[in-house]
Amino acid sequence: MPYAPTLFSTSDKKIQAVDTQADGRTYEQLRQECLQRNKLFEDPDFPAKDSSLFYSQSVPVSFEWKRPGEICQNPKFIVGGATRTDICQGQLGDCWLLAAIASLTLHEELLARVILPEQSFDHSYAGIFHFQFWQHNQWLDVIVDDRLPCVRNKPVFLHSAENNEFWSALLEKAYAKLNSSYEALKGGSTLEAMEDFTGGVGEIYETKKAPGDLFTILKKALDRRSMMGCSIDITSSAESEAQTSSGLVKGHAYSITGLEEVNYRGGKVRLIRIRNPWGQVEWNGPWSDNSREWSIIDKADKTRLLENATDDGEFWMEFEDFKVNYDRVELCNLTPDSLTEDTKKWAVNILEGSWVRGSTAGGCRNYIDTFWTNPQFKLKLEDADKDDQCSVIVALMQKNRRRLRKEGLDLETIGFAIYQCPENEDHAEKDFFRFNSSKARSRTYINTREVSERFALPPGNYLLVPTTFQPHHEADFLVRIFSETKAGALEVGNTIGADLPDPPVPTRPEEETDEEKGLRKLFEHIAGSDQAISAQELQDVLNGVLSRRKEIKFDGVSLSTCHSIINLMDVDGSGMIEFQEFKVFWEKLKKWMMLFLSFDTDRSGRMSSYELRSALKAVGIQLNNQLLQLIALRFADDNFEIDFDDYLTCIVRLENMFRVFQAMDRHNRGQVSMNFQQFLMLSMNV
Repeated sequence: MPYAPTLFSTSDKKIQAVDTQADGRTYEQLRQECLQRNKLFEDPDFPAKDSSLFYSQSVPVSFEWKRPGEICQNPKFIVGGATRTDICQGQLGDCWLLAAIASLTLHEELLARVILPEQSFDHSYAGIFHFQFWQHNQWLDVIVDDRLPCVRNKPVFLHSAENNEFWSALLEKAYAKLNSSYEALKGGSTLEAMEDFTGGVGEIYETKKAPGDLFTILKKALDRRSMMGCSIDITSSAESEAQTSSGLVKGHAYSITGLEEVNYRGGKVRLIRIRNPWGQVEWNGPWSDNSREWSIIDKADKTRLLENATDDGEFWMEFEDFKVNYDRVELCNLTPDSLTEDTKKWAVNILEGSWVRGSTAGGCRNYIDTFWTNPQFKLKLEDADKDDQCSVIVALMQKNRRRLRKEGLDLETIGFAIYQCPENEDHAEKDFFRFNSSKARSRTYINTREVSERFALPPGNYLLVPTTFQPHHEADFLVRIFSETKAGALEVGNTIGADLPDPPVPTRPEEETDEEKGLRKLFEHIAGSDQAISAQELQDVLNGVLSRRKEIKFDGVSLSTCHSIINLMDVDGSGMIEFQEFKVFWEKLKKWMMLFLSFDTDRSGRMSSYELRSALKAVGIQLNNQLLQLIALRFADDNFEIDFDDYLTCIVRLENMFRVFQAMDRHNRGQVSMNFQQFLMLSMNV
């Protein structure tokens, strides 16, 4: 039975932002309504209340929510362009967000995607503004009113150095709304916000431990217009923004704006251009603006590289000096929809999944008994880009964890492993991982929103397994694969099908075996004069037989399950089971019981819900992750175990559904049409 997995891949087309207002109305609809009613917008989804500020504590001071027109005279959305000086931190620990906003102001096209143009306090002002953010493979349009939390008539959180400029404060409010509250913005990574502003994939490199081709990596990233920054670590708060003798500032975010290679004294020298967002305070060592090195290189190169060179905060350094003086490089690789037509682009594949306890939350390789049940994705790398290797970035992101903080759910510890893909396997099972080591993996398991790694792998087929560190931990996730050349990616384990044998031909009484003769005597004793067994009679015999099997645990077969068994076995539609039908069922029951015991590895009388995939496959039934997750939630207990009666109910209902569907699917197309009455009859009979 065919099943088509969802495969996401970006294209060159701009992606339309999704409206997020609870009532479904768009920014323009709400703005026009406010103008017609001559009333300023008040956002019901993010009200001017304490709940929008904090979720884990009481509000420490008395806040007043004020509109810009109440804070100052002649408020403006943007004054003289959106720049870094418009970003002044308030009483909230979200400097990571502010650093990303500062970096965003250096990329006009990206800035215009987030801060939509033609918004103002002048023409058609209605107290409503909107911004766009990327979240989990889609752009969201987030609407806010312009009421800002204030104390003594001053904004408490992010604000501009210009008292009458408000784009940065409203951007922070929209981002707080996206994450459910201002408090949810406390603590984070600059790359997290960079990704939400661009849809890109972040990478971090420590310059002292960087790969040998770091210059090439950064050069290619710059060619793709990636957002890049660098910084010098501090050992104490006293060192923050302290200036060194070489003119560099510690604990300060710089931007990387250029990389070049020039001829110098008969050889090649690699240079990197860096910008201090302050617009001043520059490196004063070799290759600084007025250093003697510039007098030795070709005049054309000097003119080109030092064009407009003044004390503007931008300077060149030799790349080796850069690695010695700076400690960290952060870059955000942009997706094709964020880039212009003439820019070199990554090939991108995006896939989604979930870890659900009891079925697909298998934990890391340390937990081999459940590790194999995690979602698995096949990667097909075909065209090498250099040295017969394929350059690929794999990024694993857990969804919505910042928003879920107020429900007590923090970041999970996540990571991934990559294996050489087994041939002709839909979903690799335990033995594959027991006897095969990974070809690549994330450096560590860590509780960050996203884990990303860059790899150079030979062309071939690979199996990617994303996991939480411990089993039974639930989360939704996103996998993104950025590759230099085209790559294929899809989730495996999506096959839905059943290989169900036809019932055997009835045996004539004179040809019955001794076992069959004994079974006939049991049947005749139960059936009575009508020579057929009802659901109630079947329930009595099953509970009687199974209660004597001490090696299995069961709570009693329900009458509903017995009705399902009759629906499965009742060939002539009598509503009861006759002997030949009972005999076929008895053979099935023996097989199902044998499989149950074989998967009860600890001899507890119960089967692990994680083993359900293998047990069903042995029966002849194959399900995808979504159905296995649903079944585990329905039948497994709090210890992720399944009793025999639930196992029996599950198998009987599944075989019932497959046989009914196959009977209706006369052309074997994997789809059927039914009217409402047929649907009701099918639902009731299963």
